[in-house]
Amino acid sequence: MSRAAPSATSPHLPRRALIVGGSMAGLFTALLLSRQGWQVDVFERVGGELSGRGAGIVTHAPLFDVLARAGVSCRPDDLGVGVAGRRVFDRAGRLEAEIALPQVLTSWGRLYAVLRAHLPAERYHTDANLVAVEEGSDGVTARFEDGTTARGDLLVGADGLHSTVRNLLSPGVRPSYVGYVAWRGLVEEAALSDATRRALCGHFAFSLPPGEQMLGYPVAGADEAVLPGHRRFNFVWYRPAASGEMLGDLLTDDAGTRHEISIPPNRIRPQVIAAMRADADRLLAPQFAEVVRRTAMPFLQAILDLEAPRMRLGTRSVILGDAAFVARPHVGMGVTKAAVDAAALADALAGHPRDIGAALDGFERKRLASGRAVIRRARHLGAYMQAQILDPEERAMAERHRSPEAVMTETAVATGLAA
Repeated sequence: MSRAAPSATSPHLPRRALIVGGSMAGLFTALLLSRQGWQVDVFERVGGELSGRGAGIVTHAPLFDVLARAGVSCRPDDLGVGVAGRRVFDRAGRLEAEIALPQVLTSWGRLYAVLRAHLPAERYHTDANLVAVEEGSDGVTARFEDGTTARGDLLVGADGLHSTVRNLLSPGVRPSYVGYVAWRGLVEEAALSDATRRALCGHFAFSLPPGEQMLGYPVAGADEAVLPGHRRFNFVWYRPAASGEMLGDLLTDDAGTRHEISIPPNRIRPQVIAAMRADADRLLAPQFAEVVRRTAMPFLQAILDLEAPRMRLGTRSVILGDAAFVARPHVGMGVTKAAVDAAALADALAGHPRDIGAALDGFERKRLASGRAVIRRARHLGAYMQAQILDPEERAMAERHRSPEAVMTETAVATGLAA
């Protein structure tokens, strides 16, 4: 049974791209290729829409460039909340350092909704769990768990960290735990005290306990409200957690089940959250301790590295976005990197309209180098959170990236993103 339209391998029909993964990377790829005349179909394994996932996203100029290319017309201020600059607060809550660095911060849900609205509903297929990829000289076939198939000229794996496409075509490539975790959360701006709102909510702000990093910034509130007092404050707190018993304890839920990467927020054991809040009062600037205290449902994730040695995985198959490279969040480039990957793929295909193999080779050469550079930078920025697994020389080098000035100027800035 065919899931959608027949293959577009005939010279009289538009070429067809099968895009596995319906999040940011998949949507960017679909919109860009459709504007170049491709017939696109997006296959998402989750049933229903993906709305409401994730927390804050830092935007960069290349992201808006790709949005414009994809036919999404929006000004930066339409997408999120602008901040004037960055601040670091010491343990007593005093302003330790400050720089001007205007940026726009958005949320996963807001950006996803904007992209999703520009793709025709009939081109987005949910509950599509990929189980096999079969390539031939004249096309590629995707087989799904429900017995349906789809055939096209190109298959794009845009299905994230645990990519099924990557696992099927390059099964030895796995993410690795880096030695620390992130607590994340969103709190209503109106729930914070006036003093904390004044200190934090107009800036990208930091608190830097020894060997840890807390950061936060405002994002849109309910119904995408961006007026002060109606927004939310998003925080990320990086904390060392050695693999083994310590990590296992954090990732064991209230029913005793051990999770691999993260736990549904409502399943985190109360004693784990209570210990985290107590540590916030003990270690963080009081403004951030208040943010943690007033966040109703914080969530936890292990921080991972993923570096694929190849992006072209077959004669007609390719991976991009988080399916190929997952950098630690300090670079703040995940979504922008996915957008630039999609743009580079579209450019390569346009440059080789009759030779998909040559297009995929050119795309891989360009984006492998960029992905590796982002991974290296993220590792440098996060190294001081790994003190428990570094030798003395490595710890000394890592200290270069933990001064307030370095943290403000290096975290979540656009570097090495050009397509």
